[in-house]
Amino acid sequence: ILDQARVGRLSRMDALQAQQMAQETARRRQVQLQRIDSALRRMETGDYGYCFICGDEISSARLDFDPASTRCIGCMDK
Repeated sequence: ILDQARVGRLSRMDALQAQQMAQETARRRQVQLQRIDSALRRMETGDYGYCFICGDEISSARLDFDPASTRCIGCMDK
């Protein structure tokens, strides 16, 4: 026999979990768009590819991996 109350609770829990996952995905997407927009602005001003902390160049390998990087590997490790 199917316990309708239990199935209803599980369905609500699944729906809430799916909603939370969708909200987190949207939040991460928004953060990524902000990082990309910031990188484009740095390109326009000539600041792209330089560390925000120490001012040194960010390695091309790091920028290849994450073009929106704002810190060199040395400053990221600190």
